[in-house]
Amino acid sequence: MTHEAFDVVIAGGGPFGLVLAIELGRRGVSAILFDEKASTAFNPQANATQARTMEHFRRLGIADEIRALGMPEDFPTDIAYFTRYAHHELARFRLPSAKEAREKISTMTGPWNAAELPHRVSQKFVERVLREHAETLPTVSVNYGWRITGFEDVGHSVTVAATQIGTENTRSVTAKYLIGGDGAKSFVRRTLGIRYQGDGGAVRDFFGGKMFALYLRCPQFYEVVPFAPAWMNVAFNSERRAFMAAVDGKGEFAFHTQLKDGESEEDISDVQAVEIFRTVVGYPVEAEILSRGSWTAGFALVAEKFQAGRVFLGGDAVHLFTPAGGLGYNTAVDDAVNLGWKLASVIKGVASPSLLSSYELERRPVAIRNTSFAKAFAESIGNYLPEPNLEADSELGASVRREAGAYLEAHGRSEFNIPGVTFGARYDHSPVILTEQTYTEPDLPEVYVPNAAPGGRAPHVWLDTHTSLFDRFGFEWTLLRLRPWLSTGDELIKAAREVGMDLAVVDIVEDQLFELYREPVVLIRPDQIVAWRGDDGCDASGVIKTVLGHLM
Repeated sequence: MTHEAFDVVIAGGGPFGLVLAIELGRRGVSAILFDEKASTAFNPQANATQARTMEHFRRLGIADEIRALGMPEDFPTDIAYFTRYAHHELARFRLPSAKEAREKISTMTGPWNAAELPHRVSQKFVERVLREHAETLPTVSVNYGWRITGFEDVGHSVTVAATQIGTENTRSVTAKYLIGGDGAKSFVRRTLGIRYQGDGGAVRDFFGGKMFALYLRCPQFYEVVPFAPAWMNVAFNSERRAFMAAVDGKGEFAFHTQLKDGESEEDISDVQAVEIFRTVVGYPVEAEILSRGSWTAGFALVAEKFQAGRVFLGGDAVHLFTPAGGLGYNTAVDDAVNLGWKLASVIKGVASPSLLSSYELERRPVAIRNTSFAKAFAESIGNYLPEPNLEADSELGASVRREAGAYLEAHGRSEFNIPGVTFGARYDHSPVILTEQTYTEPDLPEVYVPNAAPGGRAPHVWLDTHTSLFDRFGFEWTLLRLRPWLSTGDELIKAAREVGMDLAVVDIVEDQLFELYREPVVLIRPDQIVAWRGDDGCDASGVIKTVLGHLM
């Protein structure tokens, strides 16, 4: 057995664990990651990277690399609804290709004025990039094929035991903190005795029950389907409903259908699985199964706690989604970003250990919020039933299809045009935010109104066609001075430097920004959340102590 010491041990090498490792490693914090899988994901898993997640990837310098992955750059990222894929198209919600997203981003106004637009790419591709970047960091050790078998919080540190899969090799690690990002069946969470709370499995006509998943290759699909390609293909009929994401835009797909009463994944042969796929296509296509499995839809669960002593949880280990809206993976990335800068600040002695308590206080309400949104999306599509004659080649059938198409088009817009979900999460009640007053605007998935009140994402503008406001922010803290001749923020700068806070001072004199932020000086956290705004009349020392957790 080898004995090692790291600042942080991370259980789980999915998006949460890998992003956390990068956040820590970029700050010089030592971290060791263990994942019992042999490597990053083979299956597509999540297929939608939201705009906020892409903004985090931009901050890490990898957004362009991620946007180049997945489907061809000119492939439509539409959401299309069909009776069967080769029969009748019912509705289509059009969205830009990766190329169009790059071209349009700096011209976007209103709620989608952002540093990045969403990108439709399978998680399997994202994880590879995240792993490559994590492994370049000298303070990070990435170890797939290793299972954490035990841990003990001894008060001043955590001891962790790990075993290499298929061998008798073991490792013992002493760390300041252990982070459980080891998925829905988290060993770390279960060992702590922390339970999920919420909806444990709603039953619906679709998106509520046991789902059968196929990762398959079928280039013939694009030959036999007489409609424009789409990223998400939803089949709506009374025989076999399904949704299917394009993985590479050339013939690989992530296909999901709900199992019927009496069906089980174990009893379905590969031949029968292909036949199920053909039923949904509506044509006897040839298909190659790359992998298969099952999962349960209908969950909207959040753990009762995100922390126990020196052990923290994130990602699927603390929230389980039905994947309507694609919110699970994106919520996990936000978890990692939030926890990463806080851990680093405490480990480096800049912040009070109390700062870490704000992780659960900030992220748990967001997890409840996001699982609720996803549940509503799932109910909207899952409880909507196909009418008789939907597939009939008659005037009545055409009328029924028009009615279904109108509903599904509206649903598609409500599930995928969600700037409120993407940008609108707030931390108004956090003890490390200098909240001015409770934010009272309704929290709606389709509505986002930029607001610089402390507790929310910093409102975004484009400074020119290539430069986002966020590009000017520091990697750590940023003091944004919008009227430096009126308020220099010198006392804040002095207070920050005295405690070792890494603070970038950015001067931008633009009326548009001042109208958005409404104060001459704004303090922005490493996760691009507004922590405070004001002028030189503030209690500078009190502001800095508050945002670093010294007054909790």
